[in-house]
Amino acid sequence: MTDFPDDFLWGSATSAHQVEGGNTNNDWWDFEHDPATAARESSGDGIDHYHRYGEDFALLAALGHNAHRLSVEWSRIEPAPGEFSHAALGHYRRVLSALRDQGLTAFVTLHHFTLPRWFAARGGWLAPDAAAVFGRFSARVAATLGDLMPYVCTINEPQMVALHGYLEGYHPPGLTNPVLWRRAGEALLAAHVAGVRAVRAEAGSRVGLAVQLPLLAPARDDAACRTLYEVMRHEIVDRYLDNLTGPDAGDWLGVQYYRRQWVDPAAPALFAPPPPGTPTTQMGWAVHPDGLRQMLHRAARTGLPLVVTENGIATTDDTERVDYLRTHLAALARARAEGVDVRGYLHWSAFDNFEWSEGGRPRFGLVAVDRDHDFARTPKPSAHALARVARTGRLDALLDQPTPHADAPRRPSVRHR
Repeated sequence: MTDFPDDFLWGSATSAHQVEGGNTNNDWWDFEHDPATAARESSGDGIDHYHRYGEDFALLAALGHNAHRLSVEWSRIEPAPGEFSHAALGHYRRVLSALRDQGLTAFVTLHHFTLPRWFAARGGWLAPDAAAVFGRFSARVAATLGDLMPYVCTINEPQMVALHGYLEGYHPPGLTNPVLWRRAGEALLAAHVAGVRAVRAEAGSRVGLAVQLPLLAPARDDAACRTLYEVMRHEIVDRYLDNLTGPDAGDWLGVQYYRRQWVDPAAPALFAPPPPGTPTTQMGWAVHPDGLRQMLHRAARTGLPLVVTENGIATTDDTERVDYLRTHLAALARARAEGVDVRGYLHWSAFDNFEWSEGGRPRFGLVAVDRDHDFARTPKPSAHALARVARTGRLDALLDQPTPHADAPRRPSVRHR
């Protein structure tokens, strides 16, 4: 008896700026190099995935993955307004062809946090024609790469783009303005609709949105906490899910879940730290596996098929990652048993990489990367554990004792633990 069907999608996720290296023409590169921002270090060379994508995809296929989520870098493809790079589009055509050749189903994100420098300079998501500009970009990508993109995600975590960039100042453009926070959220929803229409006009891809859905709760049972909790729940969860209606909502929905969060108007960032004794990650995030089940049920109310497009833990102790996988995959299996239509699980992340303002310190990867020694890739025990689940569809396979022939990737150039 298996816990997941044979056609379930198993894999992991990356984003261009976090792994490629050398994305110097976007707003994040500027943010990283401004000492006045929250960024701790530069993305630099990333993990050199721009040149090593072929061997990386072969490694992931050898680890039992049958799907992979990645993004295309807007600033490479459209380095100036309306000017599209044939070389960049050709590069991503080679990338997606390599992914297909390894038998991995592609989930291609069009916007994963980074904006071209020229677009950011004219207002980014607050520009009056932001949705139209994103639609133009989406149409060009779909027209050129659509035959290699079975799944397209328009925007990664629009709520976090708005929250981190316009209210918390933690991401570009580094603003702390509640009015602009809400306006950015509205613009991102409009851009999603524009992206859906553009992709459908140019390609047969199944198009959707990826939303991060933390399990929110008031920090205390008082009126101020409850009021702010209602506001934050609306602005982070309900606004985005309740607007996914009608023909332009998309064909599927990506759910990204990491943590439970406590809302507190007395906290400087409006979120209180987890209560004492709560298990936390390197990021300080509260580990709460059942929150994944609960938020899948919430997302299911949209009526769209679901894919978990991100879920993972930042830790230097890989035994914690194996336990995180065990508890969160069990929550996912329970949601499916309760009738939620979840069709895949893409772990964050495939590789240890650049974690935005936190730099390279947090370790989210199934595969370690030694940036000081030619970016050598080393699969962690958690990578092999997830491989056993992917190959068998059985949750209990996660804790099986590894066998060298079953678990070892086929790539001789990759070091193994």
